[in-house]
Amino acid sequence: MLIVHSERMVEHDPGPSHPESPERLRRAAQALVGLPRTSWREPREATCRELERVHHRAYVARLRELRGRALTLDPDTHASAGSIDAAYLAAGAAIEATEHVFRGAGSEAIALVRPPGHHAEADAAMGFCFFNNVAVAAAHALAELGCARVLILDWDVHHGNGTQHIFEERRDVLFMSLHQHPLYPGTGALHEVGRGEGRGYTVNVPFPGGLDEADYLHALREVLVPITDVFKPDLVLVSAGFDAHDADPLAGMSLSESGYAAMTGIVRDVARRHAAGRIVLVLEGGYDLDAMPKSLRAAAEVLAGGEVPAIERPPSAAGARVVAAVRREHAASWGLE
Repeated sequence: MLIVHSERMVEHDPGPSHPESPERLRRAAQALVGLPRTSWREPREATCRELERVHHRAYVARLRELRGRALTLDPDTHASAGSIDAAYLAAGAAIEATEHVFRGAGSEAIALVRPPGHHAEADAAMGFCFFNNVAVAAAHALAELGCARVLILDWDVHHGNGTQHIFEERRDVLFMSLHQHPLYPGTGALHEVGRGEGRGYTVNVPFPGGLDEADYLHALREVLVPITDVFKPDLVLVSAGFDAHDADPLAGMSLSESGYAAMTGIVRDVARRHAAGRIVLVLEGGYDLDAMPKSLRAAAEVLAGGEVPAIERPPSAAGARVVAAVRREHAASWGLE
């Protein structure tokens, strides 16, 4: 398994009280040191051409011109002198990780990055995010690596609005999000299923707060697995936020480290069944400095060949209702009964 990481990404400093702190990446990297069956690589920066597959050319040009400057791009997204450079590296790391799993050198990779990406829209920074790292990686795989179908699973507690909007009219990217709702950014309702040719290829699982891994695992087994058995992705990308953890200060879910490991086991099996094992985790949120790295380590251990925890608890009544509603919403598109 490859871990793509650069200490230069800690030079993105949005301010002393900002939850997306440089310490997040330091702790995440420390948590993965010594993981078996792994190698580490420094990323390159994403090129303008690679970024422009999902972002407007004018937006990419604007961020390029802002390199080395400290400013505020939206109420939550603040740049220091090193932030734009870090954003180019983060997108490049997601590309490098994706290329790795297509080269045959290994079928698993982790892009250990910041700033995160899934809130970034095609033409705007948003929610701590500058470039949409996972979207850039998906578009690169489709354009350059011979990939025909990409699954993007977003288990960050906040809905990945940017990723959804970038791909919502396409059939070659299946976007599925498990998130707390309502919560920032307010998108991700059940009825948001894609548009035009992409109708049915956006799958939102909007959970109420307070649920735990039993509900998430139920959603993966009852929605993700049967839909991907039809879609048959060539690549699995995970927007791997760890802020649905019980200890996270920015949300109200109750997942544990073992829950993240069990979720990773299901998604890894989807990749093995349909995508020759090709799976990439791209770090998104997670703001408790103990819970996030522990959860990341638990997920990474499963990718590196470790044991998957057996969590067989039934879902909550609230979680089961949401999953049943999602299945009804997508029954016609994917043959769900």
